[in-house]
Amino acid sequence: MAPERVQSVDRAFSLLEHLADGGGSLTLSELAARSALPMPTIHRLMRSLVHQGYVRQEPSRRYAMGPRMIRLGDAASRMLGSWATPRLQALVDQFGETTNVAMRDGDAAVYVAQVPSPRSMRMFTEVGHSVMLHCTGVGKAILSMLPDEEVIAIVARTGMPARTEHTITEVDPLATALAEVRSRGYALDDGEQELGVRCVAVPMPGLPFAAALSVSGPSSRVTVQQTGVMAPVMQRTAEQLSEGFLAGL
Repeated sequence: MAPERVQSVDRAFSLLEHLADGGGSLTLSELAARSALPMPTIHRLMRSLVHQGYVRQEPSRRYAMGPRMIRLGDAASRMLGSWATPRLQALVDQFGETTNVAMRDGDAAVYVAQVPSPRSMRMFTEVGHSVMLHCTGVGKAILSMLPDEEVIAIVARTGMPARTEHTITEVDPLATALAEVRSRGYALDDGEQELGVRCVAVPMPGLPFAAALSVSGPSSRVTVQQTGVMAPVMQRTAEQLSEGFLAGL
């Protein structure tokens, strides 16, 4: 039996998601275009969200995420991070490289959990650090879960700056790369964010937000052949993480 749904609650959360997807700040007309809701309905719901502190209105009259959303996001991130750590540790034990979980945060990805490699030469990425989506393994895994038109809108807002000589900086090659990710089930960052570093990342399916699991290390150790061995194990781990997170909700 399907759970009873409350229309006003569904619409309020939909508007919050549109705010997040729009980079965290939108006008009423932009919210109307994205949500297809009547303007009076949007205005009424946004006033309520502003009153509760989940949304704030800027001097420019644009609406942005409010401080109470930060507290909820931090709590959700800690919950996912603490639950993920044992499974991330198992991947480190198996492959010897740094493992991460990252979530979509507007037009970027933010790392929410990590277990570092025990090796002296390893990847150092702090939990809470944000990265762009077009040039990272976790970013491309997250983008692969989105429709093409949404991907185009994101990179139109952020641009596609080159981090290295290998970074994808145009929309068409990115679309081709994402099609490959969807086909094979995992993404590669082959020196696109940092020279000499290779990262393999897989989407985390079924979550109410976009997230990805990654393993990264020096290209000399994380070879292209090795990523093909890592990916199936990581996909199973990503499924287990998603199932466990949903079971805890």
